[in-house]
This record gives sequence, structure tokens and C-alpha cells, in this order.
Amino acid sequence: MNQDEAIMLLEYVSAACPAQKVGEFTPDVWGELLAPYNLTDARAAVLAVARRQPFVSPAEIITEIKERREERIALANPVYEGDPAETGIESARSVRALLRAAADGRLPKRTITAALGKGSDGTPELPSGRVRAILGAAAKEAPKTREGVVNVRATTCQRCNAAPGASCTTRSRRMADAHPIRLADAQRAAAGLPPVDPAEEQREIERRIAASAARAAADTTRPDYKDAT
Repeated sequence: MNQDEAIMLLEYVSAACPAQKVGEFTPDVWGELLAPYNLTDARAAVLAVARRQPFVSPAEIITEIKERREERIALANPVYEGDPAETGIESARSVRALLRAAADGRLPKRTITAALGKGSDGTPELPSGRVRAILGAAAKEAPKTREGVVNVRATTCQRCNAAPGASCTTRSRRMADAHPIRLADAQRAAAGLPPVDPAEEQREIERRIAASAARAAADTTRPDYKDAT
């Protein structure tokens, strides 16, 4: 969940729990606490909690999401057959990918018998090896950034050293927005480019200052400058 989605979720919470107060920095804190989870699961969790009580906290949302994900895993009965060509680390990654796919709801509900690849009559029911390969390949792909959306908090800020997931700060106070260099780094990361070189940024700042000074000096030499003043 990114910052924009955290704001959307809080609007959803406000609609479900009108008496709940939302402060200026509430979206920042909720965005950090709920960063590992997606907006769809969080909204479903808000509804579940709001049906029981008049207020909703991030801890209750997280608990609800985890319970739903564990339930999906249990209903999917994921079974990993293993691959002799894989190393131990690769095998562990494949297992985690399979469990994550089940928790995300990308695996259908099925019985233990079906998960083992046999129907009720003992005949093969699912091409489990092929399913495993497809899921493993999908899970190992780098997450795709939605067009027009950049997760600024996924990067470290070169200006204030804010860690990934944390807000930028200035004079020890949390900022509502990120430092420009952090935004630039996030945009470059989304495009597969390296972070901004601070020295290059400083040169660009100095170039702009010099250009502004040159424009100001040019204005003072205009024939109509004194008339305008």
C-alpha cells in the first residue's frame, strides 16, 4: 500500500466510522503500518472490523488481513512437489511464492486429494507440476508499478536519510511530501535507472541559480526597466 492508497483507505474508514478522528499525520502513520498489504484486503478488513465496533485501528486491520490470508492458504491446500534441479534457496523461494499466491487468492479452493493431483476416483485431476511452474515464474517476476503511480517511500531519501517506508523530515519534523531528490530517485527506480547523483543535482541547482541571476541582470539593462520601477 502506498501513500495515496492509505489516504483512500482512511476515507473509507471515515465513511464506515463517522465518529473516528483522523489527524494531519494519520495517513503517514497508517501508510507505514499497512505498507506490506494491498488496498483491497485492507478495505475488506475495515468492513469486517466496523461490523463489530465503532472504531477501527491499524492493528485490527492487520490481524483481520492475516486471518483472511491464512484462511485462503488453508482452503487452497498448496502442495509443492519440489524440483531436483533447484538449490535449497531456490526451493525455499518457490515454496514462499506458492504460499504467497495462495494467500493472495490466486490459487483456487481445492481438497487435499485435488491438491495432490488426483480426483476422487484416484485419477490425475490437475497438472500440478505445470501449475507450480507457472506460479513460480509469476511470483519471481519483479512487481510492476502501475502506470502513473510511483511509490516514493520505497526508496531511501538522500536528503534527510529517511529509510524506506518512512516519511521525509525537515528540522526534525515529518513532511507531508517527499524531498524532490527522493521523488526523482523513485521515478528513476521505476524506470530501471540508478539514483540521482547528489553532485549532479547540486550542479543543476547552481545552473538554475546562475540562469535566474543572469535573467535578473538582463532585466535591469532593459530600456523600460527604470520606467517599470
